[in-house]
Amino acid sequence: MTIKVVRGNPTPEELAAALAVVRARAAAAAATPPGAPGPRDSWADPSRIAAQHVPHPGPASWSRTYWPG
Repeated sequence: MTIKVVRGNPTPEELAAALAVVRARAAAAAATPPGAPGPRDSWADPSRIAAQHVPHPGPASWSRTYWPG
């Protein structure tokens, strides 16, 4: 595995931290059995939106329509 710094001038500690994250993700991906579903991204989870309070119609409901709530 080769990691190339494209921009900036990271310190050795910053490079070590980034490498630790990349290696941990690679180890987690390698430990997952083939054909098993991967971890679900919480941003892609539809229940995240459904769990939020939906404003009910009323005289002040226009002020509660700003997304994401």
